[in-house]
Amino acid sequence: MAKIIQFFVDVKNELLKVVWPSKGDTLKYTAIVIVFSAVMAAILSAADYGLLQVLEKFINR
Repeated sequence: MAKIIQFFVDVKNELLKVVWPSKGDTLKYTAIVIVFSAVMAAILSAADYGLLQVLEKFINR
């Protein structure tokens, strides 16, 4: 039981050393991830659609 308690004490001490980002940084990074994800989704969707059109032309010959 003492090892478990010591583990959680150590976890708490390590978390106190973490430098957490500010609210502004968190919002900025979240926006970057959302925009990047949307751009990648658009690129992959366009590639999928283009490849589908090419494949349909070969199949419908």
